[in-house]
Order: sequence, then C-alpha cells, then structure tokens
Amino acid sequence: MKKSFFLILIMFVFLISLVGCATTADLEKVKAQEMEINAKADQALQEAQTAKAEAAKASDAAAKAENALKQSEERAQKAEERAHKAETVFEKSMKK
Repeated sequence: MKKSFFLILIMFVFLISLVGCATTADLEKVKAQEMEINAKADQALQEAQTAKAEAAKASDAAAKAENALKQSEERAQKAEERAHKAETVFEKSMKK
C-alpha cells in the first residue's frame, strides 16, 4: 500500500512539474508577444506624433498662404482704386 501510494505521489509530482514547465514556456511566449505588441504600439505612437507635427506644419503653411492671398487681394484692390483715381485725374486734365 505504501509502495503504490509513494508511486502515485511521485507520478503526481512529475505531472505537476511537466505542467509547470509548459506554463513557463507559455508565459515566455506571452511575454515575447507582449514585447512585440509594445514595440509596435510605440512605433505607431511615434508615427502618429510625426503625422500630427506634419499636419500642424501644413496647417501653418495654409494659414500663411491664406494671409498672403488676402494681402495680395487688398493690394490689388488698392491698386485698382489708385488706377481709377489716376484715370479720373487724367481725364479731367485732358478736358481742360
């Protein structure tokens, strides 16, 4: 009886050690996957930050271009007004 109990106990300990080894290997796999996922997440975060910075630069450039367009339109308007005034003055001088 003692012999069979001892044999069962040894088999039980052996099985537990095998299950423990498999679990350790599985944990190592999970850790490796986690590290890979973290690396991909870090890379995605860096790319997102770069894209955000580029978008901000593009937005600034668009705002500058819009300002330049407004200024040129204002200058064109003033030039037209001055040309009209000059034409009016010229016509008046020709009438005299």
